[in-house]
Amino acid sequence: MFEIAKQRLEPVFNFIDVDEEVFTRLSVPKRSIVANIPVRMDDGSLRVFTGYRVQYDDTRGPTKGGIRYHPRVNMDEVTSLSFWMTVKCAVAGLPFGGAKGGVTVNPKELSLLEIERLSRGYIRAFADVLGGNRDIPAPDVYTNSTIMGWMADEYSVIARRQEPTIITGKPLHLNGSQGREAATGQGALFVLNEYAQHHGWNVGQKTIAIQGFGNAGYHFARLANTMGYRVVAVSDSKGGIYDPKVLNVTDVYQFKVENSELASVYCEASVCNKLEYEQITNEELLALNVDVLVLAALENQITQLNACNVQADVVLEIANGPVTPQADELMEEKGIAVIPDVLANSGGVTVSYFEWVQNKAGFYWEEQEVLEKLQKIMSREANLVFDLSNRHQCSLRTAAYIHGVERLAGAIDQRGNRKMFSRSC
Repeated sequence: MFEIAKQRLEPVFNFIDVDEEVFTRLSVPKRSIVANIPVRMDDGSLRVFTGYRVQYDDTRGPTKGGIRYHPRVNMDEVTSLSFWMTVKCAVAGLPFGGAKGGVTVNPKELSLLEIERLSRGYIRAFADVLGGNRDIPAPDVYTNSTIMGWMADEYSVIARRQEPTIITGKPLHLNGSQGREAATGQGALFVLNEYAQHHGWNVGQKTIAIQGFGNAGYHFARLANTMGYRVVAVSDSKGGIYDPKVLNVTDVYQFKVENSELASVYCEASVCNKLEYEQITNEELLALNVDVLVLAALENQITQLNACNVQADVVLEIANGPVTPQADELMEEKGIAVIPDVLANSGGVTVSYFEWVQNKAGFYWEEQEVLEKLQKIMSREANLVFDLSNRHQCSLRTAAYIHGVERLAGAIDQRGNRKMFSRSC
C-alpha cells in the first residue's frame, strides 16, 4: 500500500522543477514505532494489542495525524496514511507535518471499559514521542472525541500537568473546539461547492451517493441535504439503502445511533435496516448513476477491477486513499473528475489546527467563527488546486500534489540542500 501511495508523487515532478533531495526526503518516513499494549479485559484475562505510530515528515512543523482502531491496521497502512497526511497538511497550508497511528483491534468486540484501557495504554506506550510541539494525534476510523478525551487525560497524568495541545478532537468540556465533530464532512462540502461554482451547477438537481456513513459521511450528507443537494444513497460496512428521490439523512442516522450497543461510541446497526428504502450492496452503490459519488469509508474501494462500473460524473474522496492509481487512470479516460482526499478531507485537520491554536492561546472561538475560518481556507486552497489543474492540464489529484509538494519543497530547500553547499564563497 505504501508503494502505491508513493506513486502519487511521480507525475508531480513532470510539472514542477524541484531538487531531487525533495523526492528522497519524501520517499521514506522519519520515524516508525511499534509497541505492544497489554490490556486487562473485563473477565480478568490479559490481551496484548499491537499499536503503531509513524511520524513521516516534520519539515513544516510538528507532525499531525489521527489514531485508528481497526482489525486491518498494520505498519504499511499507517505509513501510507502518514504520507498522505504530510501532503494534506501542506495542501491546506497548515504549519504541520504528517503522522498517523493505530491499533490492530476490532473495537466492536470490546466493552467501553476495555476501549478506555486500550486508549490509555496507547498513550503510555507512545508518550515519549508525542507532544503539542512534537506530534499531535486526533480521531480517525473508529475513534472519536470520547477516546481523545481519555488519551488527553492519560497524558496529563504522565506529564503531571495539563497539556491540552497534546491531542485534538477532544470533547468540548475538555478544551475541544466548536465545529470539530462535523469538520471533515463540512470541509468536503465547502470544496464540492467551489467545484460546483466553477462548473455552473444547479445543486438542487445534483444527486449524491455516499459510501461510508460514519461521522464524516453522515455530517457531509446532512449538510449537503441542507444545501439542496439530493442524497439518494448511503451505505456502511453491512450494506446500503437507496431512494431515487432523496433520503431523510437525519432519520437514517438516528435509527443507526439508537440501535448502537456501546453507548453511541460505536454503532452496530446497519443503515440497510431502514426497510422503507431499497436495500443495495456497497458494490451496487459504487455503480449508481448519480452526479457525485462520495467515498467516505476506507482505502482501496475503487480499483482497476470495478472502476469501469462507476457512472458518477464526480468522485469526492472523504476517506484516505479510496481510489487506486490504476483506477484513477481508468476513470480519467472515462472523463470522471476525482476531487482528491488530500484536498477534500482536509477540513478535519484544519479544525484540529484551530483547536491546537485555541489550546495554546487559552481563548476559544464560537462555532460560526470556526466555520468562517474553515470555509476561507478550504475555498482558497480548492481554487488554487483548480487553477493549477487548468494551467497544467492535469488531473485534480496531480494538481493537489503539485500544490502540496511545492510547499514541502520550499521548506526542505530552505533548510539547506546540495546546491547551497556546492556554491563557492
